Amino acid sequence: MSSDLDKLYTVIEKAIEHTKNINIYGCSIFRNISLKELEDINNILYNKYNLKIEVVTQEDEAHYTALGCYNDINYNKNICVFIGGRGSIELIFVKNKKILDKKYYSFGVVDITNKFDSLKEDIPTVTFDEVYNYIDTLIDDINIDADVLILAGGDHLYWYNNAEYELLSNNLYSSENQKYMITRDMSDEYDRNALVASLNKVRQNSDNPKWFEGSRAMKIITNLISHKINAKYIIPTRINMEDGLKNKLNN
Repeated sequence: MSSDLDKLYTVIEKAIEHTKNINIYGCSIFRNISLKELEDINNILYNKYNLKIEVVTQEDEAHYTALGCYNDINYNKNICVFIGGRGSIELIFVKNKKILDKKYYSFGVVDITNKFDSLKEDIPTVTFDEVYNYIDTLIDDINIDADVLILAGGDHLYWYNNAEYELLSNNLYSSENQKYMITRDMSDEYDRNALVASLNKVRQNSDNPKWFEGSRAMKIITNLISHKINAKYIIPTRINMEDGLKNKLNN
């Protein structure tokens, strides 16, 4: 925790060079620590910078992340924003910037990787179908479809770029933060390949090899969701809660 706090101090001090209007929001990891731990952290931050962390709910984190995805696009069919994390998953269904439905799940990539530990290995002993079928037991049928599945809440492009998978230009709508897409058929091929191809080779292409410990679990989760909602296209992004919060604070 101390090393994470040191990183936070560095971010705050860089921000202070440009503005005094600083807000700190804590998401999933802060929802899992004790009130005493949060109080201790906030006491330190208040004494050092006169700042405190505001812990957002799972619902608010999903809302702001989804807002960062759909607020600047023009698309008149259903989209589903997937927000995946270490310990939770959220789905926000939107049409013409209006929220149609929301789904919240209390598991994430850590839970799947802990159950199927070999997913972190160079070549896993578990199969795609074994993991897929298990995750299917955690997610009920979804009674709403969406042509487009937007992957948010993390750097989903990091996987595709380091795995050197081809991406198509997003010709469905224009957005600086959503320039690329793949078809569901491409996703099926890529995601199944991830369970038989060398993960070490992908790690060697990156500057953060540890990031890939949860990557296979994430790909199988998103693949399952794409089929449950009958998505035709998958759009990987780097959009997170910060993008929606910027919109909120600017307005």
